[in-house]
Amino acid sequence: MFVRCYASCVVGIDALKVTVEASLSQGIGMFLVGLPDNAIKESQDRIRSAFNNSDLKMTGKRLVVNLAPADMRKEGSAFDLPIAVAILAASEQVAEERLADYIIMGELSLDGSIRPVKGALPIALRAHQEGFKGVILPAANAAEAAVVEGVEVIGVKTLKETVAFLNGTYSIEPLKIDRTALFREQEGVFPEDFSDVKGQAHVKRALEIAAAGGHNVLMIGPPGAGKTMLAKRMPSILPPMALEEALETTKIHSVAGKIGCEQGLMVRRPFRAPHHLTSQVALIGGGSNPQPGEVSLAHNGILFLDELPEFGRSVLEVLRQPLEDKKITVSRARYSVEYPANFTLIASMNPCPCGYYNHPDKECVCSPGTVARYLNRISGPLLDRIDLHIEVTPVPLAELRDTAPGESSSTIRERVIQAREIQRRRFAEIEGIHTNAMMNSRMIRQFCPLSSEAAALLDRAMERLCLSARAYDRIIKVARTIADLSAEPNISARHIAEAINYRNLDRESWGR
Repeated sequence: MFVRCYASCVVGIDALKVTVEASLSQGIGMFLVGLPDNAIKESQDRIRSAFNNSDLKMTGKRLVVNLAPADMRKEGSAFDLPIAVAILAASEQVAEERLADYIIMGELSLDGSIRPVKGALPIALRAHQEGFKGVILPAANAAEAAVVEGVEVIGVKTLKETVAFLNGTYSIEPLKIDRTALFREQEGVFPEDFSDVKGQAHVKRALEIAAAGGHNVLMIGPPGAGKTMLAKRMPSILPPMALEEALETTKIHSVAGKIGCEQGLMVRRPFRAPHHLTSQVALIGGGSNPQPGEVSLAHNGILFLDELPEFGRSVLEVLRQPLEDKKITVSRARYSVEYPANFTLIASMNPCPCGYYNHPDKECVCSPGTVARYLNRISGPLLDRIDLHIEVTPVPLAELRDTAPGESSSTIRERVIQAREIQRRRFAEIEGIHTNAMMNSRMIRQFCPLSSEAAALLDRAMERLCLSARAYDRIIKVARTIADLSAEPNISARHIAEAINYRNLDRESWGR
């Protein structure tokens, strides 16, 4: 007897339909074909044990299970459930009538219970695009898949329950989630707030500019100055995600298996802070079975690299492409996958190995050559992609004692949202450009004309402060964002002057 049911295979952050075909004939043995990996080949033993513990019978005939298309490699244990259902349907223990209505995925335990899988959201999206009635997934993944409208999400806990549902002897109510309510409940909730930060007014101003224009930031200062504390509060002033951004971000975390069973949709921008011992593959993505890395997990959010010079140089250099292209392509001999990586980089570092170069009170014990070598661990091309360099100094004791709350994140966030709205209108006709930081040289000439006074000030700064040539465009883009925060259509000398102050490391005398 021949039957078919449907499953799905995740490639990159998207899912593709897979047809699971089962055929019974005279003979003995079970054969899995269609380029299954080792995890799928091992499903035979899991399925047999699950059948025994669920009062189901394994066929004694010759069984061939094909995963089509047969030229595409299938990976992961999530094919256990659709293969088991196909076997049961071929041996007439499951009715065929409902098999064509659902994409089925799940990993089987030996006792017949169903474990969660990765990629539930892209699988549900594929089911909707292919016109399926719904998906049958582990109950732990149901909330994640239910954010897709127009698809029934059937959450199952055991193989026996799945069989009863497909045979029509057991009813399972499809899970429904109110996406609007989910946004309303979570989007404004943050564990950290800028009102808790004492002093550091100039750093908070720089981070506000970074949030408004999508600019990358490097904070440099001694230990205990508050660099990490400030970086962790950055998500609280970023504008809320649109539904499309939330779905795309959730897809990435779903493929990586980072979505909890209680969380259906990520409505807050991600904040990723990998350790400085992180490998290239962990940061950028890839591996033998390609997975998204930290740069993709930070998509639409923040990637925070603390103690930047302590990262391996080769690890830092792989950041250059995603900072420029906002995506990562992982290529293999037979295929390639693409992961989005549109993140804002926030980095912090000490100014020298001892940490006290330029400290107002403590003396630095490093030689000038040592300081220069420490700074040179960060290459010029990487610094070229960081718009704001901020020197963070320790907070005076008098400011630490001040009990008055500072400006709240919600207040700052309102200004950031208004500036982003100005940019949205500015780049409405340009595909793929959303913030000032993404402008190229042609767009800078088009959208950032300088008055004669502003141009003269920038020219003098380039000469007198020994700024490097790479700082020129960066200063203009930051000045454009500063003007947007003030709702001013033109870039004035005042905006240029403030932007110049955020290029500390471009001064040839710094660290010398």
